[in-house]
Amino acid sequence: MTQATGAAPGPAEAMFAGDEASRGLGIEVLEYGEGTAELRMTVSPAMVNGHGTAHGGYLFLFADTAFACACNSHGPVTVAAGADIDFVAPAHEGDVLLATARERTRFGRSGIYDVTILRGDEVIAEFRGRSRSIRTVKETR
Repeated sequence: MTQATGAAPGPAEAMFAGDEASRGLGIEVLEYGEGTAELRMTVSPAMVNGHGTAHGGYLFLFADTAFACACNSHGPVTVAAGADIDFVAPAHEGDVLLATARERTRFGRSGIYDVTILRGDEVIAEFRGRSRSIRTVKETR
């Protein structure tokens, strides 16, 4: 994983290190920076549905992971307040997908992030996530 800013490992890296679900699917963080992230995932046989295409839940998870890396890049623990995805084209077993997350805006403890999933130059899905920074247990004591 390369942090775009060249600084020491940050909160997004720590968050991803504990993300067994994403790492277990072979998702790799290629790069991240302030409000951005770029991840890669290969569609495995276990991710294919009965129609022979990548199950939408796996595509959502992939986009959500990119969103999480981008919105946690700033430091405070941040979670999803909501998200939507539009599936544009099918992905298939063996496809190598790239998810690029970009911060659109942050306001107070909230933020809006867009994630595009690509296979090469072809858009597979567009995701919009809404984030919320939360107080940790330590902060509430």
